Amino acid sequence: MAEIVRTHERRTSVNGNDELGEVKWAKHYSSNHQILLVGEGDFSFSLSLATSFGFASNIVASSLDSYDVVMKKYKRAKTNLEMLCNFGAQILHGVDSTIMKLHTDLRMRKFDRIVYNFPHAGFLGKESDDLVIMKHRNLVRGFLRNASGMLRPNGEIHVTHKAARPFDSWNIEELATQSGLTLIQCVEFKIEDYPGYNNKRGAGRNPDRAFPLGECNTFKFIVTSKTMNLMRQKPQEIPLQRANEEIVMNPLQSGDCFWIFKEYFNHARSTFGEPDYFFRMMFRTC
Repeated sequence: MAEIVRTHERRTSVNGNDELGEVKWAKHYSSNHQILLVGEGDFSFSLSLATSFGFASNIVASSLDSYDVVMKKYKRAKTNLEMLCNFGAQILHGVDSTIMKLHTDLRMRKFDRIVYNFPHAGFLGKESDDLVIMKHRNLVRGFLRNASGMLRPNGEIHVTHKAARPFDSWNIEELATQSGLTLIQCVEFKIEDYPGYNNKRGAGRNPDRAFPLGECNTFKFIVTSKTMNLMRQKPQEIPLQRANEEIVMNPLQSGDCFWIFKEYFNHARSTFGEPDYFFRMMFRTC
């Protein structure tokens, strides 16, 4: 894994450009990076990066909650959002991380870093319950699958997550592999590296309260070369007539549908002749 990290860092440094003068860093994030932040609470993490860079024109900060809900949940949200806007950030609300690649303001965008800190599907029961863990895993899986298609060359997806039980049973690395991603680094997360950042519960009775962090890690993923090659391949075109024949099966010729509706189909054939494409489409789910 160490060699993968070194190679990836060399490529990033070569491809980087310093259009705004001196490059500034906030831990893993550069003022040269185009950054998408997902699942923001009071937007204090976004503001921490913007403050470190001195601007935020390279940042898109998003929340699942609407603007009104964010205002109700977090007492610092209004101030944080105003400061982010002054720094030049783009703010988006109502962004579902599991379908974000379809979002009007994101579907044509590519990013160097896509960041999701402490993904959580909500307080649905005990965190150790299998059903609750499944809900959390589904959220992370949906995010990773969307984010994998929104990266620039040499881009990375970062997920920060608690390392203790039962959170380690989410098995984020496995979810990433299923999404065509490779783990290049897993590093300890320290909140003090991001001055001004306040982690929030985000739901329940006290959404504005911080939750205990304990040991946390930031997982860094890249798209595997195999997945990248598949993305670059041009889909094979199938002639329309052939597609109709192969994909939409004639219900009069095969399947349980024929035996269930045999008499009806015989009557239809004798009355109207052989069924055309649109007739077959009507019964393709039989």
